Amino acid sequence: MKRSLALFPTAFLLIARLSAQQPDTRGPATGRWDLKITASDGVLPSWLEVQKSGNNALVGRFVAVVGSARPISQIIFERDTLRFSIPPQWEQGNQDLSVEAAVAGDKLTGTITFPNGARLPFTGVRAPALDAKPVQWGKPVTLFNGRDLTGWHALPGGENAWQVVNGVLTNTKSGANLATDGKYGDFKLHIEFRYPARGNSGIYLRGRHELQIEDPVLGVVASEALGAIYGFIPPNESAGKSAGEWQTYDITLVGRQVTVALNGREVISRRNIPGITGGALDSDEGTPGVIFLQGDHGPVEFRNIVITPAQSR
Repeated sequence: MKRSLALFPTAFLLIARLSAQQPDTRGPATGRWDLKITASDGVLPSWLEVQKSGNNALVGRFVAVVGSARPISQIIFERDTLRFSIPPQWEQGNQDLSVEAAVAGDKLTGTITFPNGARLPFTGVRAPALDAKPVQWGKPVTLFNGRDLTGWHALPGGENAWQVVNGVLTNTKSGANLATDGKYGDFKLHIEFRYPARGNSGIYLRGRHELQIEDPVLGVVASEALGAIYGFIPPNESAGKSAGEWQTYDITLVGRQVTVALNGREVISRRNIPGITGGALDSDEGTPGVIFLQGDHGPVEFRNIVITPAQSR
């Protein structure tokens, strides 16, 4: 037994060296991909990340139309085609969600089979780098005038329950999401919010990256909690107040790099957002987008919404 144990490290190193000498064919599949799913009611956004693991394996993360980024424990890549399956999250049905796609340079073409058996085609392109660059800030712009919904519009998908009540932008019940008429690239955003007990909402940056608003009593994981970029970046500390109290977010987004202060405490510092979050309006990450407030989960209030866009270069 002692002899076998002594030989094990040598054998392990030999196997590792032999594996490392094999040609690595995983490169074409690796990277981050912005996806577009073709459904009967339009184009739906999705996102995929493929990473090398060790000498031969591929792993990754996947964001469906809704929900958080889910880990992929194994991705098969053979003959320019990648395949994987993951358990259902918020989708209807009990089967795995399965993806198969052909890789051709910077494009994907394939099919997603959902847990209910529905098969939908999709295409994908490599996500843009969106490196953070120095910016000069323009003049602050007040997005909510405290009187009416000028500059905002309800998004399709539910009854518009947004009203202005005593100078406060108020979502009275679960209904439509609310978006700015204007679109923004790099910006700083100040916004104040208040939610009731067990409240749940969010602020979508460029309409693609959700900054979570949620009562901590709901007990979700850190990457889905108040102060998180939903499913991707958890806050580095708990800085939230109790339900029913006014709270503030101060957000800076340049390229993919985001900094978030919650109630004056920096809970995310210059972190890159990997991709779109569930519920995004689209997957066109390289373009400006709206600010939208989530109203489909229940009542929430906002006030003092001020954006400072970057000056055009």
